[in-house]
Amino acid sequence: MTAGMEQVARTAGEDEGRKLGTAETIVTYIVILVGAVGLMFPFAWMLSTSLKPLDEVYSYPIIWIPSQIIFENYIDVFKKVPFARYLWNSFVLSVLGIIGNMAGSSLAAFSFARLRYPGRTLFFIMMLSTMMVPVWVTMVPTFIMFSRLGWLDTYLPILLPAYFAVPFFTFLMRQFFLSVPVEIEDSARIDGCSSFGVFFRILMPLSIPALATVAIFSFFFYWNDLLGPLIYLRSQLKFPVAMGIASFQSEQYANFALMMAAATMALAPMLVVFFFTQRLFIQGVVITGVKG
Repeated sequence: MTAGMEQVARTAGEDEGRKLGTAETIVTYIVILVGAVGLMFPFAWMLSTSLKPLDEVYSYPIIWIPSQIIFENYIDVFKKVPFARYLWNSFVLSVLGIIGNMAGSSLAAFSFARLRYPGRTLFFIMMLSTMMVPVWVTMVPTFIMFSRLGWLDTYLPILLPAYFAVPFFTFLMRQFFLSVPVEIEDSARIDGCSSFGVFFRILMPLSIPALATVAIFSFFFYWNDLLGPLIYLRSQLKFPVAMGIASFQSEQYANFALMMAAATMALAPMLVVFFFTQRLFIQGVVITGVKG
């Protein structure tokens, strides 16, 4: 009799737990849905404005669905400024920046994670401490250095730092390398593999999720970067898309339809990249936090 009552109580508790779990799940999805709608609101307004005739842009209340869809707004952007060149420049900067960040940061991370030498931990702490230094502190001396090297109005001041190990990406890759069992490296060394062999043949193929995370972060940074080009570039034909839009805004400040068309085209590549790589991005972030 007692056992039966205990079983009934246990079953009732499990049912109550399932109901609470279902309620929590529903509330969670509602909160996520509300947040998603709030985040999509500016994008929806931007896309709608980019397709409106000019007389509907400033109307109040907001006209979300244009009475006439004007695709010519996108064509006019290319007619008024070399927007295709802006997109190409951003693509080149992003690709070279991704390569630099993956190569430089992964090599430095391999050194901090696997090699043994005096002061390794101290050097790693010193490198991480540079993340606390604001960019404004180093802006003037860095500009003077690149100016004396004759690199102004080139992409070198923007791209060169990527090839010398970015602290955040180095930390990210180091965390992943530490999660790889040392026994795999020892087996490779027994078979005659050098340190570079271990790096290129063992660790790099295993670190695709972490490298994908570095690549995604790098792409977003270089595609959106305005400060670097604003400081070092002078020629309009060398402008990336972020600086091109800033210049275009000063010329077309009264034409919101063209400005939103340009902003939509600049945002589209980032949405596509994140949509197709979000699984690798999440996997890389999770994996790199496994072992410290």
